[in-house]
Amino acid sequence: MKIYRTERFKKDYQKLPLEIRKAAKKQLAFLLSNPDHPSLNIKKMQDPRNIWEARVTESYRFTFQIEEDKYILRKIGTHDILKKP
Repeated sequence: MKIYRTERFKKDYQKLPLEIRKAAKKQLAFLLSNPDHPSLNIKKMQDPRNIWEARVTESYRFTFQIEEDKYILRKIGTHDILKKP
């Protein structure tokens, strides 16, 4: 699998505190190497666009879609991003 980042994800990522960016980098590595890793806590969202959420930290999440052999990262931020994934 490969990771692709939307422009929105890139902008959101740059706004994050450094410690959260480091945690996100670690979690994205888990997504590639072991998507079943318990720290990701991946869940399918109630959304018709087939969007998933995963944990960065207790307070931060990222959303993504799975298409063929790639993860498309949509948004990253606090729980509020889950309202509009």
